[in-house]
Formats: sequence, structure tokens, C-alpha cells
Amino acid sequence: MNKKKIKVSLIGNPNTGKTSLFNQLTGLKQKVGNYPGITVDKKEGTCSLSTDTEAIVTDLPGTYSINPTSLDESVVLQVLQNANNESYPDVILVVTDAENLKRNLLLFSQIQDIGVPTILAINMADQMEKKGISIDTATLEKELHTKVVLISAKKNKGIDTLKQTIADFESLPSVSNFTKIAHKVDREYFENLQNTSPEESLYDIWLSLTQQQFSDEKKSNFEEFSHDVSKIKRYQHKETIYRYQKINEILKRTYTVDTKKATDLRSKLDKIFTHKIFGYLIFFGILLLVFQAIFDWATGPMDFIDGFFGDFAEYTKTLLPEGMFTDLLTDGIIPGIGGVVIFIPQIVILFALIAILEETGYMSRVVFLMDKIMRRFGMSGKGVIPLISGTACAIPAVMATRTISGWKERLITILVTPFTTCAARLPVYAILIAIIIPSKKVFAFFNLQGLTMLGLYLLGFGSAVLAAFILHKTLKVKSKSFFVIEMPDYKMPSFKNVFLEVFEKTKSFVLEAGKIILAISIILWFLATNGPASFDNAEKTVIENIANANLTEDEMQQKVASAQLENSYIGIAGKTIEPVVKPLGYDWKIGIGLITSFAAREVFVGTLATIYSIEGVEDENTIKERMEAEINPETGKKRFDFATGMSLLIFYAFAMQCMATVAIVKRETRSWKWAMYQLIGMGVLAYVSAFIVFQLLN
Repeated sequence: MNKKKIKVSLIGNPNTGKTSLFNQLTGLKQKVGNYPGITVDKKEGTCSLSTDTEAIVTDLPGTYSINPTSLDESVVLQVLQNANNESYPDVILVVTDAENLKRNLLLFSQIQDIGVPTILAINMADQMEKKGISIDTATLEKELHTKVVLISAKKNKGIDTLKQTIADFESLPSVSNFTKIAHKVDREYFENLQNTSPEESLYDIWLSLTQQQFSDEKKSNFEEFSHDVSKIKRYQHKETIYRYQKINEILKRTYTVDTKKATDLRSKLDKIFTHKIFGYLIFFGILLLVFQAIFDWATGPMDFIDGFFGDFAEYTKTLLPEGMFTDLLTDGIIPGIGGVVIFIPQIVILFALIAILEETGYMSRVVFLMDKIMRRFGMSGKGVIPLISGTACAIPAVMATRTISGWKERLITILVTPFTTCAARLPVYAILIAIIIPSKKVFAFFNLQGLTMLGLYLLGFGSAVLAAFILHKTLKVKSKSFFVIEMPDYKMPSFKNVFLEVFEKTKSFVLEAGKIILAISIILWFLATNGPASFDNAEKTVIENIANANLTEDEMQQKVASAQLENSYIGIAGKTIEPVVKPLGYDWKIGIGLITSFAAREVFVGTLATIYSIEGVEDENTIKERMEAEINPETGKKRFDFATGMSLLIFYAFAMQCMATVAIVKRETRSWKWAMYQLIGMGVLAYVSAFIVFQLLN
């Protein structure tokens, strides 16, 4: 039997718990797409309301007002103004915060004037007693002409009542108070405005006018109104004042706060976490603990995964008959995928800890704290959010710049965000640090490898800030922006939200990287196991050259495998570019890794895993062991010594090395010019920096 489907839009200010409520309603039954024609993410999920009714829930971007100041906020207006849009809701659920109800109700009053049935969900109801807050919901419902539901999305309270209210949405009235407000502002003006399009609601016409969005056939009707922008802005301001006057009247009768009963520690904690000295020390200490955890907690699971893939490749080799398919599987696909899967523990830990910091409300304090520094370097305070989220992935971080209203600040943030150390760099950093940095304690507590990782993250963040300062001084773009940040309450993290965040981001990382790794591993295996005539004659040539040498069978196989790899298609390509990368301390094998990692940084590890699997002998099971055992034939020392390892770390700290990020930068800036400037500029900086580091340390 087909279920009745109700389209529900979730709308609210940032930090009202809207995402937590979305997760409670939809769980794992959610997906992320894009709104037609724009690049903003569209989160949609399904929720069972009863045996015969299902809600299709769309989580719209957080906004303070229906009048947008950024691309993300404009989505809300676009969805609600177009009744033919597939996302147009049957009912709107406005999510508010019990502590900030006055400000939240401004958005509610605007949404309600659109004429769609609207429900008011007051979140964080479990905190009301602690804050000394009491709400007369019955009177509030009467005053707002809607249903009011007290909920706690984090503790799953009131959710069943909310579902039932959504299911009964048809009993809700469609209310609009805008005509009364408009007549207070300027009756004659708005009556004339209504006459331009009598079939539309006055509020829809007003919203079209404030955004200067008219269809071609109606554009001429609004000409006498649209040219006076200053009057429109003035009337918008008056509209907001009248809305707040009404909200104040309602809240006087329905909302009370008894500060004597409040037991809130928020103000005391804010004084500590946003302190001009201790705030930065605490933030640095938290970062240090995060990177200590990445190495210390992940060691056991990574060793298990490392050994599993090595044993699995050997077992597969004994299980299947000799041939091309077996070689492809054991020398190409398994080591390539294993080179990514091994880093899942570290990535999960990173994502989980960042999600916990966001859930507790601490991340908003970091944004507020860092704004004081960012402004000195020509960036908007909101630019800190993409820089911090860039530690997960540069792609969503670049997309997060849409909340920045000033074009210059947004462009600068887009251009510098890839400097921050993303999760794709983590596999490269982790394996190189494990090889060249000893695993020992410093000051009896700090892991030296963790300190090195923290240093690389700070280097990336510092480079982003310095690059922003240079761009601020060189880019001749006039722009103004304002910084507004919500400071949510401190709260215990919702482990369901943390799990969903980690699950989605890890799944995305593994699947997206896995597709690239699998394809490149197959291509690399083919190029490394085939070649011109010299490849076919490699074994004969080796035997002739070392006829008198007393070598074991394993040593002979190693010599033949090395000669074949060197004469394969990929070996020839590597030898061709070797003169370019040699000054950095790299050989032709590392050069191949640099080329393939332009698809995605993490492919570097998978590439070396494939190359060394093809070249290696049977008792060398893991990528790390093979990299550690690699010898530089010119010096007789390890190929991955301290100088080469540091050169590679610095190269990947600065190099773009991510085609997906190049593509998203082009899409966000609507120009290949900025994407190419970024790609070439970061590439040159990476090469020069790596060259200097190797020459100094060698």
C-alpha cells in the first residue's frame, strides 16, 4: 500500500539544533544532493509518521532572516517562493532555541506570512529549568495561531508529539500578518504595490521587490518601485521593527526568565574559553591532544589492517592460479585499496573529535576567538569556519564560503583554504612521519610523531593566513562584510549526531577515494607490468649481467622484478620526469606518485603500494616496510631518509594536488582563471619549498 507523503521543510537560525532534529527524524534514511541550478547542498530524508503516512524532510540552510545575505540563505527564499518547486513544502517546521526565542521568532513571523501551514518547535526544552525559563505554550499557540511543540532533539523528547503534529498539519491555519505590518509602514505605498499584481499575496510581491527578482513580463509593472532602493531598505527596517514590537508583546504574556533560579555556567566558561591569552592556549592544547590521539589511539587498528591486507594478498596468491588476473588482484587492487583503508582509524578519530568539539559548542568560541586575528589579515571572521572545516576536506570547506557576504573576503578564503591540512593529506603525512620520525615520548608525555603532525597542521593554517594577508594587499576588489556568529550553549555532545557525522564523512572519503584508487591501481598495474621490447628482455639481460654472481633465488627475483619495472611503461615515464624531481630528493618511483596524486593526494600512498607490490619480494608484506627498505643506489642509504621525507612532507603541505578541489574552485568562482592561479601558484610554492628543505637537510 502506498503511504501518504508529506513534504516538510526544516527552517531555523543557525545553532538552534535543526540538524540534530533532522537526524532524529530521519536517522540513516537521508541523502545529500544539490538544488537544481545551484551548488548548495540539499539534505533530504524520510521519516515514518504513522503506518500510512511518511514525511519527506528537507533540511534548509540555517538563516537569521528570510531576506538573504549569502548564497546559502538565498536557498530558503528560492524554495518558498516557487510553489512549482519539487521541494515546496506542505508544512514548514520552524526550529527555535528556548533561550533565544525572541530573535528566533522574527524568522518564524516571516515564514508564517508566506501562507504555508507552519509549526513552531522550541528546542532545548530540557535546558529550560536550568536556565530559569518558563513558557506558556497554550497562550503562545493562541497568539501565534499555530501549534507549539516543546522538544529536546538531543534527548529525543517531544519527537513523537512533533511527528503527530506534522501528520495533522491540514488542521493548521494559513496565517499572514504582513498586510497589517505593511499598512503601519506606508499604507498607500503597499496598496499601490498590491495593485501591480492583484493575484499574488502582498508579501510575495514585497519579497520579489526586496530581492529585485521579477519575471520578464512583470518587470515593467514594478519599475516605479524597484528604482528607489533606499526606500525599500528603509521600509525593510521598519518592517523588522514592527515585527519585533509584536513579538515583544506576545513574549511578555508567554515567556519568563527567572535568573535567580538559573544555574548556568555559560558566562563563566566563556570568560575562560574566549580569554585573550588563556583562550588561545586552551585551543592550542586541545589541538595537541587531538593529534596525539590520532597517532596513539589509531596504532593498534592500523597495524591490524596493515597486516590483514598483506596476509590477504599472500593468501589470494596461493588460492588462485597464476596468471594476469591474480597478479592484478594481488599486486594492484588489494595493495592499492589497502593503502587507503589503513588510514580509516586516523580519519575516524579526526572526524569524531572535530564533531564532538562542534557539538559541545566550543567550536563557535574558537571562531569568535580567531576572528580577532583573522581581521588583521584581511579575512572575514566567517572565513575561520572554512579554514577549520578544511581539516576534513577542502571541497565542502570551499563551498562553506557561501556564508561570507563580501566577494573579496569570500574569494580570498576560497584561494587559501586548500593550504589547511585536509584528511586526504593525512595518509601521506602519517606514513612519512611513521618512517622518518621515531615514535618516542617528549617530556614524558607528548608523542614526537604527534607533535610533528601538529606542526604540519599549524604550518598549513599559518600559510593560509599569510597567503590571505598577501592577497588582501594585492587584490583590488572593493567589498564590505559584517561578522555575525551565534554563541550556542555548552552541552553534552549527541553521540548519535557524532556517529552520523563521522559515518557520512568517512563513507564519503573512502568511497570517493576508493573509486580513484581502484581505477588508478589497475592502470598503474598495467603500465608497470607491460612495456616495450626491453621489458620482455629484462629477465634475460639481468641473467647475462650477473651470470657469475652468487645470488639466492629471492635475490634473483628481486633483480629481475626491478629491471622489469624500470623498463615498463610507467618506469619509462618515471625516468623521463626524474631530472625534474631529483633536486627534491625523489627518484622516478616517487615522481610517478606525485603525478598520480594530482587525482587526489591520498593516491600517492596507493601508487607506491602498487609499485612496491609489483617490485617487492614475497616476505615484504606492507607498504611501510617496503618504503623503509628502499635503498638509494647512488648513496647506498635509505631512499626515504630524513631529508627526503621532510621534502615530501613540505611538498604536500603546499601543493594543490587535488583535481576535485580545482573543479570546485572553478564552480564557486565561476572562472577558470582563479582555479589556475591557485593550482600553479601552490605548485610552484611546493616545489621551491621542498627543494630548499632537501638541500638544507641533505
